[in-house]
This record gives sequence, structure tokens and C-alpha cells, in this order.
Amino acid sequence: MVESDAIKYELTSNDGALKELKEALHLDFKKERIAELQMHMEAPDFWNDPDESTRITKELKNLQDDVKRLNNLETQREDILTLLEMADEEEDLSLTEEAKGMLAEYLEVLDSMRLKLLLSGEYDNCNAILKLNAGAGGTESCDWAGMLYRMYTKWADSRGFQYEVLDYLDGEEAGIKSVTIQINGENAYGYLKSEHGVHRLVRISPFNAAGKRQTSFVSCDVMPDIEADLDVEIKDDDIRIDTYRSSGAGGQHINKTSSAIRITHFPTGIVVTCQNERSQLQNKNKAFQMLKAKLYMLKQQENLEKEAGIRGEKMDNGWGSQIRSYVLQPYTMVKDLRTGYESGNAQAVLDGGLDPFISAYLKWLAAPKTQEN
Repeated sequence: MVESDAIKYELTSNDGALKELKEALHLDFKKERIAELQMHMEAPDFWNDPDESTRITKELKNLQDDVKRLNNLETQREDILTLLEMADEEEDLSLTEEAKGMLAEYLEVLDSMRLKLLLSGEYDNCNAILKLNAGAGGTESCDWAGMLYRMYTKWADSRGFQYEVLDYLDGEEAGIKSVTIQINGENAYGYLKSEHGVHRLVRISPFNAAGKRQTSFVSCDVMPDIEADLDVEIKDDDIRIDTYRSSGAGGQHINKTSSAIRITHFPTGIVVTCQNERSQLQNKNKAFQMLKAKLYMLKQQENLEKEAGIRGEKMDNGWGSQIRSYVLQPYTMVKDLRTGYESGNAQAVLDGGLDPFISAYLKWLAAPKTQEN
């Protein structure tokens, strides 16, 4: 049957990608490492060091997941071929349709595993700390920040990631003026680093009585939640530490006493805040951890730019600096201005459907750049 042949052709045309994936995953090494870690976990004193035991069990699970997913992928490929043979022999169109559905799932998993290989940065496997700041546009931008907050938390939910609000400041009339959330999950930073930059919204403003189109901006800052004690020097004279009363979303989970912490780093202008922890000391420790991570990543970026002979551009929270545009009127479209990837289903994107944009960014990041870039 013609459709059966088309499915078989699409399946086998991806055999090269499957082979590359198997080679890149180094399965033999992974299996040896799994056996090594399992033996290590059998030691009677294994659980004496909670931090080390947690690290090892996490590594073991990630390795086992990779091996299992690849084995399942190969099994699924054979199942599709078997189903197609049965469909041809019995001339059963329902089996062909079933094989078509299995192929779509197979290709989705294959692409997902190939994408994971692009997450090779030093801190890609870390949890992510994401901060949204409303920019030019007043109340409209605060509402836009609230929409983005919803988008990222729904994306986290769709992946089974956990998130917590570290800092939250309501808009004066609506939405959010600023919010910092920590998203916990495997490779959370590796995925969400694609979101760093200014996001632009064009729509008919619900806050404009004349019903005019309005453009608003929100900046998104993303950094890894680096748990290691980084060797970053912070001089007392270079910072100011302020305490203030916690407020905003969180209800009983937000301490209403003056335990929230804001640290301002004068040389860089970096400001970090934390109000989620139970005590002022915990908030202070978390804020310092965030500041160290931010300064460390900034230093790394400067070194890369120096080696490449380029200078990074300072991104203003307004016109001309956006990485992605979301247009809701007079048509709907979301377009990433770095990769060129776009979607006509803006609502699906705002409901957390970010994976195609993340995938396009990671592939764009890994591709060789021309001199003009």
C-alpha cells in the first residue's frame, strides 16, 4: 500500500539519526557506569553523606533513563515495521493508521533525545532561576509579565518540573511588576536559557478605553541555580543589603515579617532579592548564592567575548532589543528573532507550548555562526 510505503520510508530515513544518537550517548560507557554506581550504593556507609548519596542516585537515574529510552526507541522502531508488514499482508488500513500514530510518537522521542545532547553546557543540568521585569508600557507591561509568568509555570508543569516563587512584586493596577521563580528539574537551565532577553507583546490593550493596539515589553533573566560554593569575591563595600516586608503571591507561604532580602551590587548594578524562605538568614543566604552565580556567569560571558574579540550588547527593556515577538492583533503569531522560528498559534505558546522554540534555539546555538553574527 502507498501509505504504508510512505510510513516505512520516513521511518528508515531517520535511521542515520538513530545511529548518531546511539554513538553520541556512549551506551557501553553508560552501562559500565551504572554497574559501578550500583556497586558503590551497596556499601554500608553509602547513606552517611546525604549530599553525596543524593548526587550519585541522581546520576544513576539519569543514566538508567537514557539507556531505557534508547532501548524503548529501538523496540518501537521494530514494532512499527512489524505492524506495517501485518497491514500489508492483511490489507488492513486501521493497522496502517496505528503505525502512523506510532511513527509520530517515535519521531518525537527521537528528536527529544537528540535535543538533550545539545545540553552540554557546564550548568545546563542545573535548576533554573528565572526573573521577569515589566518594562516600557506601564500597567500593560505588568499584565504582560503576568501572562509570561503563567506561560513559564505551565511549561514547567507540562514537564513535571517543580517551581517556587522566590520574590514577587504586584503591579500597581494589574499583573506583576517583577517576579523571580526557581524551576527545578533535569536540565531546567539548559532549556530555559533560550528565554533570556526581552519579550515583546503587540495586542489591543484591555486597559485602553480607545481600543488601540499597544506594544509592551518584559525582560526575562535566566541563570543556573549553582549549588556549589563558587569562588567569587564579593567585597563588603561593593554591596548594600536591604531588608523589607515580604508581599505578593504565596499566601501563607510568604513570611509577612521584614525578612525579605535585597542585595545590590554596585560595580555591576545587579540586584537580587529573596523573600520565600522562612527566615531572614535563609533569604540572605539564598540571595548571596544567586548573586555569586550571577557574577560568575557574567565573568564567564566576558571571557568568552574577549576570546572571540566581540563585545556583548547591553539589552534595554524596550524597542529594538527583543528576542521574541508575540502578536495577538491584528493576526496571531509568535516569532523568535534569533532563530527565525515562528508559530501562528500564539495561544498554545502562551499556554506553555515553548518546546519548539527551545528546540530551535538549541539547534541555532550549536550551529556554526557566520562572521557577521
